[in-house]
Amino acid sequence: MVRLFKRDIDFLSHRRIFFVVSITLVVISLAALLVRGLNFSIEFVGGTSISFTETGETTTEQMREAFEAQGVEAPIVQTTIDSAGIAGFVVRTAETDAAAASAIADEVAANLALDSSAFQVTTIGPGWGSEVTRTSMIAFFVALGFIILLIALRFEYKMGFVAVLTLIHDLIIVLGVYALFAREVTPNVVAALLTIMGYSLYDTVVVFHRIKDNMASAARHSFITVANHSVNQVLMRTVNTTLSSLVPVLAMLLFGGETLKDFAFAMTVGLVLGSASSIALAAPLYALWKQREPKYRKLYKKYGEGVGVFTTAEDLSD
Repeated sequence: MVRLFKRDIDFLSHRRIFFVVSITLVVISLAALLVRGLNFSIEFVGGTSISFTETGETTTEQMREAFEAQGVEAPIVQTTIDSAGIAGFVVRTAETDAAAASAIADEVAANLALDSSAFQVTTIGPGWGSEVTRTSMIAFFVALGFIILLIALRFEYKMGFVAVLTLIHDLIIVLGVYALFAREVTPNVVAALLTIMGYSLYDTVVVFHRIKDNMASAARHSFITVANHSVNQVLMRTVNTTLSSLVPVLAMLLFGGETLKDFAFAMTVGLVLGSASSIALAAPLYALWKQREPKYRKLYKKYGEGVGVFTTAEDLSD
């Protein structure tokens, strides 16, 4: 007997649209990175962070003008709210001299009639910033290397190549969003990017594993048809996993402090992108590559890309 499944959504027939959208997003992201660049935090480039509390009715513009009056160029002023609900500010400058930074903070507090104990100055030298950058890059490439090794050992090299390509695609777009909206890249963002790598890889491997299992028992189908059916099989699992992961991340993004929001923003973009790319990019790229092999080229010529009824070798033997 032939086992019937509910009709599959024909994702892979729309692969050209998916590719155009992916390429467009990557181009926009690369353009944003080249034109606007990334706004690295002082942990990477060095500088000073001054935290003000109990600032009363002081506005963001007043705080910025007070720093500019002390000769500080382009200070970055952000509002904060502590656990007690008291408003304040975090001001970041390029000053790397601790004594000079403290003197500027004293003058600003005096000019704004703030208490001398209502601020804290943290200065990071350029040497520390370069070390943070170096260790972050090492962590990224080590993680990428282990991913390639893992997939190469568990699956075939084509899967590994497509998985890494999809991963790089996701990271470029996330960084492009940061460049486009001029959001600050902090060590928390780097941690989020490394976490995104894990989520993106998980979704892709789940799809690849199902394709591999189905292809071992499929009959009378092209590789693209099997890949499309496999995507449909894991679709709800991918959606449920993404939604359950997004709930706490969105809570951090909406209600968390600045530190949590840095992490949550990257995670939100990465989670959605990683889930979509496993279906819209990884699966069709892998299917098209495998389709070029002589064995699967013959199946494609014979059966085409039909969807709806999926037949296994066990069905034919019944």
